[in-house]
Amino acid sequence: MDEGKIPTQSYGILEQKQVLTDIEEIREQFLTNGYAILDAGLSGADIATIQADFDTLSQRYITHYGSDKLKSCDEYHTVRAPLLFENSDTFLRLALNPVLLEFVSSVITGSFILNQQNAITNPSRQPYNQGKWHRDLPYQHFVSSRPIAVNALYCVDDFTSDNGSTYVLPFSHLREEMPSTRYIKNHAVQVCAKAGRFIVINCMTFHTGGFNLSPLDRRAVNHLFNIPFFKQQIKIPGNLSEEGLNEKQKKILGFGFDEIQSVDAFVAQRLQRL
Repeated sequence: MDEGKIPTQSYGILEQKQVLTDIEEIREQFLTNGYAILDAGLSGADIATIQADFDTLSQRYITHYGSDKLKSCDEYHTVRAPLLFENSDTFLRLALNPVLLEFVSSVITGSFILNQQNAITNPSRQPYNQGKWHRDLPYQHFVSSRPIAVNALYCVDDFTSDNGSTYVLPFSHLREEMPSTRYIKNHAVQVCAKAGRFIVINCMTFHTGGFNLSPLDRRAVNHLFNIPFFKQQIKIPGNLSEEGLNEKQKKILGFGFDEIQSVDAFVAQRLQRL
């Protein structure tokens, strides 16, 4: 055995996971560690378009709502549901990225929907509202044997230790309570990733944005996919046209999962399945 190399041979093993594809490898990392990095498969031109459209939409959002109002409610560095805004096809395509959906399908059993999409800016040398430890199902202290929700944080810019790349607490999706401050200081991992990647995180994995020490803002687009038992943060059906969407895409965006308005409507829906 060569010194300095991780051994690969074993004995006394009756079962071992077999990984054949990149998605399977990332899935294994995600299920074990509670996070992984996924390449979105975008071209350099695609990455640049997202960067430009992020800035354009952010400015439109601030102009529309007013910077003072947004700052007063701690919303200045966030654009809610960018895929719903006029001429925002870039963000709809990002939410429906085929590589991302293939991955989410591999870790969530059965149907899932897009709960939310938010464009988030980690400002240069300033605190912001994502700079605190949290789960993406906040206030929940339980664990599940299988993932029920996935956070997919798209890196608009390179995520580096200097610009406050996301910290995660590996394996924390496996325990109900939040670990001690001492444990967090000793075991937190900062995840660095290139622009065009998704940092995918189990919704029950504790994580936080870091403090941005660089002279430039760091930009990201967060997505949360979950089993369709949780309502969307902002309702997408009715606010987004179905035109141009196939049936799979409509389902992922929540079409057909609206709350049923009456007993008559419930029975009619059941009869349609016959």
